[in-house]
Amino acid sequence: VQLQASGGGLVRPRGSLRLSCAASGFGLEGYAIGWFRQDPGKEREGILCISTDDSGTWYADSVKGRFTISKDNAKNMAYLQMNSLKPEDTAVYYCAVKLGLYYCSGLPSEYEYWGQGTLVTVFS
Repeated sequence: VQLQASGGGLVRPRGSLRLSCAASGFGLEGYAIGWFRQDPGKEREGILCISTDDSGTWYADSVKGRFTISKDNAKNMAYLQMNSLKPEDTAVYYCAVKLGLYYCSGLPSEYEYWGQGTLVTVFS
């Protein structure tokens, strides 16, 4: 079971990035997916999730209206579309999954498997 997050980089404020989360060794169908981020010295923060059956999503207030989560079960991929980026969005971003989570959770402790993280830097 492996997750790999990618797509991070440098971007100007108000720019956009799309992060990808590739699953291998298992199929994403049946898994809830969460995206998290972490600044050095801070706790890992849940920012969005989508439940196992896609019936529920949750967005942290800090990203609501700017970030979108999606998944493509056929490609075994999940995505985080980030628009209108701000300097305070700078962090390492992680994707994580949990089998059979039929509600949406932003708590890191709820998730079983984690990708390695990808760095997003928003700078003026």
